Amino acid sequence: MHHAAAPASVLARPERAFPLVRHVSVPLSRVLARLPVTPNQITTVSLAAALGAAWCFADPGYGAQLAGALLFLAFYVLDNCDGEIARAKGLSTRFGLYYDTFVDWIGHAALFVGLGIGAAALWDAAWWFWLGVAGAAGGTVNYFLGLAMDLSAGGAKDTASAPPPERTAPPRLIDTLGYVLRELTRADFCFILLALALAGWAWALLPAAALGAQAYWLAAFIKGVREHHV
Repeated sequence: MHHAAAPASVLARPERAFPLVRHVSVPLSRVLARLPVTPNQITTVSLAAALGAAWCFADPGYGAQLAGALLFLAFYVLDNCDGEIARAKGLSTRFGLYYDTFVDWIGHAALFVGLGIGAAALWDAAWWFWLGVAGAAGGTVNYFLGLAMDLSAGGAKDTASAPPPERTAPPRLIDTLGYVLRELTRADFCFILLALALAGWAWALLPAAALGAQAYWLAAFIKGVREHHV
């Protein structure tokens, strides 16, 4: 059984370990599948968790920041659960797909604004707030750009109706490390945020978000990048 494999096999096949968030979402989805809940209801709860996280991060206190990180972790877990429940119950819809991407956008944009407000209060410097706004703005451009591209291509692909594809890990160590880093910064971003919040450094994400969010949507114009967008 692969879950009992040695750590070396995880380095050889990191797709067995990543995304880390699925190790939480899959067992939870098995429980939720027995309850009378719909994928869209789960998505709505995830939105509430994300907005709650942003509200907490607007407070620079350590306890509030940690609570925000835990709520944002819940947002990521539930964001996986809605698709897993949709597949399990045969409830995949185009509306649900668009609603899910909308909530992803709102959740991340709100996070960066909340982080900016909290960091500005912590350091008594307004430019931290504008870093948060820049991160949220970049995510907003990326969302609407992606939506326009999907609609111009005839609609978003219904990826929720099929199970995630089996991932093939690169053979070289440097590629494997790159794979792990990519998963941590995208599908498992919530764990990076939690680790930084535990250290009291959640604000450190803001400069990277302000620059990275712009690079992310600009990359949409590079041929071939959209095919790898998750």
